[in-house]
Amino acid sequence: MKQLDAVDRNILRVLRRNARVSNARLATEVGLSPSACLRRVSILEQEGVIRGYTALIGGASADAGIAVIIQITLERQTEDYFHRFEAAVRRHAEIRECYLMTGVADYLLRVNVEHPDAFERIHKDILSVLPGVSRVHSSFSIRNVLTHR
Repeated sequence: MKQLDAVDRNILRVLRRNARVSNARLATEVGLSPSACLRRVSILEQEGVIRGYTALIGGASADAGIAVIIQITLERQTEDYFHRFEAAVRRHAEIRECYLMTGVADYLLRVNVEHPDAFERIHKDILSVLPGVSRVHSSFSIRNVLTHR
């Protein structure tokens, strides 16, 4: 992957603020022609710097309810185990976030449930059958104190 220059970092800054910005507007904001800007964005996507675009949903959304933070420990810490686990996690829309971690647990996941009883299905049908998992430790949130978007 090439080193990001000031223009690339500026493109990323604008896209973080509004990923739906038109290419013409993005080009104007970063000081490029539309074709040069589109080429830069395409390269950033191809190199995996930009991995995707998403919609953040407000109000009564999939993020409503109780956040459950889950620590996952794998049987082994090998590339194969990491790859298999991450591929399986991506197949479950219920898992809202997944982080590879340092420290006690290998991964930190977040799911949202309407009530604590609803978590039983997620634990039984999803978490307990993810490949390579040796330990699942779940904590229910009391309330959200701060969310940055």
